[in-house]
Amino acid sequence: MIPTLRVLLHMGSLQRLFPFWLAAIALAVWGWTPWLILAVLYGFILQFFVEYAMHRFLLHRKPPTEQGIFNHLYRSHIGHHEFPADPELFTGDDHWYPVRFGLISVALHTAALWPFLGLGPAFTFAFVGLFAGSVSAFAFYEYCHTLAHLNVPKGWIGQKITRDHLAHHYQDHHATFHVSLGMGWIDRLFGTGHDAETAKARFDRKTILSIGMDPEDLRLVTARKAYGLPPKPGMKRAQPGE
Repeated sequence: MIPTLRVLLHMGSLQRLFPFWLAAIALAVWGWTPWLILAVLYGFILQFFVEYAMHRFLLHRKPPTEQGIFNHLYRSHIGHHEFPADPELFTGDDHWYPVRFGLISVALHTAALWPFLGLGPAFTFAFVGLFAGSVSAFAFYEYCHTLAHLNVPKGWIGQKITRDHLAHHYQDHHATFHVSLGMGWIDRLFGTGHDAETAKARFDRKTILSIGMDPEDLRLVTARKAYGLPPKPGMKRAQPGE
């Protein structure tokens, strides 16, 4: 657990979200009502659907042809598939994105609830739900994701998280988009659960790490150079002094 938490403490996105999480806890204490329990549960569950949707439809979308846009997608996710053991690639490079996403979500939820609850309660419900509930679920996701990739001793829970997630990396990148423990039902709900026979039929050893792209594709080669990564997928990044 300690090595995993050490990585999480250095994640820029979690560092930037932490003050908003604290503010949500403070707001919940200041304006306490039992309805805020529902708000936290709502935000917590909502985040698991967001996790699935962003992973499947945004991070695994058709690779862009324009190199600059492709580089952004590469740094956000493709590079993580090509170099899954590199901690620097566990998250994207835009560490303020979750904060912007959260603030926009709070604004939209407040606007939707305002006619029914009034401005103050609507804002409180939205802010507490999304910055206490959703951020807690997001931190749990990052914990599960990091644990799956670190080569550390794992109990049966850690082993299950690792088996489920690495099936997405090494067997079938078209399935198992959930990462958080216990959220496999979301994949099953949307028809992307892991199936051994389907995975075997889809498997291509040459392209599995590059999520279906030819590893010699010029876009991939250019992106690796841009981010100082090894020339071939799966290789270890050179450390200082090596």
